[in-house]
Amino acid sequence: MPVLYAPDYKRQFIIQTNASDFGMGIVMSQHEEKNEEHPVLYLSRKFSDAQRRHSTTEKECAAIIYAIKRLKYYLDAQNFTTETDHNPLVWLKTNAGANLRLMRWSFAL
Repeated sequence: MPVLYAPDYKRQFIIQTNASDFGMGIVMSQHEEKNEEHPVLYLSRKFSDAQRRHSTTEKECAAIIYAIKRLKYYLDAQNFTTETDHNPLVWLKTNAGANLRLMRWSFAL
């Protein structure tokens, strides 16, 4: 596991999220002068029994929502990028209305 770096509020944050059947993992990182990416913070959380019954897309979206809420003190008034390995989340921009939970979350994002 790489060494954690102190956050530099002059640089953009990168929030990487991933979800599995049982929980979520989050890494907040930044690029240094040499364009090397370094971790600033790690988070993880286990899903509740109810959350474990959600679809994969809902779990991946829940990870993003959780990360942004949990890291709000770092992210307020900062530029940041969210990265996920789940391409169907792009679908939220146009079709979230098909699922009420995803629609609420897309508004939150």
